[in-house]
Amino acid sequence: MRTKLRLDAVLIQAVIAGALSFAHLHDLAAAAGQDGWKAWAYPISVDLLLVAAWHRIRTLQAADLPAGSAWCWFVTALAASLGANVATAGLLDLTDVPAWLRILVAGWPALAFFGGTLLAHTAPDTNPAQEPEMPAAAPEPAASVVERAPEPAAPTVEPDPVPELDPAPASAVDPAPEPAPVADPAPAAAPAVTVPAALVDHARKVADAHRARTGTPIDPDTLRARLGVPAPMADAIAAQLT
Repeated sequence: MRTKLRLDAVLIQAVIAGALSFAHLHDLAAAAGQDGWKAWAYPISVDLLLVAAWHRIRTLQAADLPAGSAWCWFVTALAASLGANVATAGLLDLTDVPAWLRILVAGWPALAFFGGTLLAHTAPDTNPAQEPEMPAAAPEPAASVVERAPEPAAPTVEPDPVPELDPAPASAVDPAPEPAPVADPAPAAAPAVTVPAALVDHARKVADAHRARTGTPIDPDTLRARLGVPAPMADAIAAQLT
C-alpha cells in the first residue's frame, strides 16, 4: 500500500511540474510572436526532445556505449525548459521581448527537428572494433627420423693354437735359422680394357675391308692406326675380332 501511495504522489508531482513547464513555454513562445497553435506546439517539442534524449541515454548506458551526443541534446532541451520557467518568473518583460530571444524561439523548431532525427535514426555501434587476426603459423614439418639397421658384428677370429715344442737339451746349441729367400713380387695384372660394342662393330667392318683388299687379317698396329685408339684398346679389339 505504501509503495502504491508513493508512486501516485510521484506521478502527481510529475503532472504538476509538466503542466507548469508547459504553460511557461507557451507563454514565452506567445510573447516572442508565436501566436495561436504555434505557441502550444513549442512546449510539446521541448518536452519530446527531453524525453527522447533521456531514453537514448539510458539505452546507450545499458549497452555500455558512450552517450555524449545524447547528453548534449538532453542539456539543450533542459536549458530551453528551465530558461522559459525563469524568463516567465518576472525577470523578463513579456510585453517587450528582446530580439535575440525572438531569434532563439523562431529557430527552435529546426534545432529540435535536427536533434530528434539524430537521436531516433543514429544506430549505436554495438560491435567493437575487432583486431585483425594473425594467420596461424603453419606447423613445422616433423623431421624424418631414419633408423639405421645395426651393423653386423665382425666375426671373432680365434688364434690358432701354438704347438708345444719339446725342450731341447741344454747342451745342444741350435744354429741360427737362415732367412727365407724373398720372392720377387709378381707383376700387377694390367687392368681390363672395356671396349664399346659399337666400336667393336666398326672395327669388324674395318677388318673385313682390310681382308677383302689385302687378303690377310688386319694386325693390331694397323687397326690402331685406322681406328685412332690407344694400343691396349687396339689389342683388346683385335682379341675380340679373332
